Amino acid sequence: MRVAKDNVDVKMEIPGVVIRQRTGFGDVNGYGKISGEYFTLSAGVDTTELFLGLEGDRCQCPHWGFVLRGQITTTDADGAQETVHANDLFYWPPGHNVKVDADAEIVMFSPQREHTHVINHMIEKVKA
Repeated sequence: MRVAKDNVDVKMEIPGVVIRQRTGFGDVNGYGKISGEYFTLSAGVDTTELFLGLEGDRCQCPHWGFVLRGQITTTDADGAQETVHANDLFYWPPGHNVKVDADAEIVMFSPQREHTHVINHMIEKVKA
């Protein structure tokens, strides 16, 4: 299945962040349906505050993806960090926070139920 970026629904847009999500984008055995996502993120974006209130105050959803441009660093519960750069494929296991080091665009594939929960949580945090 191919979906153009402009045909992926915008779920959240705030200064410095555009989150697009295509639900029903396949099936990951054991997780059910997956979604294909396209994120546009500005340098300085940090999910720490947005993830407060989630289990462990971190995203508990795994992601598989590709960095189109930019640089992003994830931090796990033990404080271990990993940085991805343009043209890197990545896997982020459950239990991470994200900080955008340089303006970035990424494509991700995530278990739909789990990541929709995280995205809806972020939407509610921004509304508050």
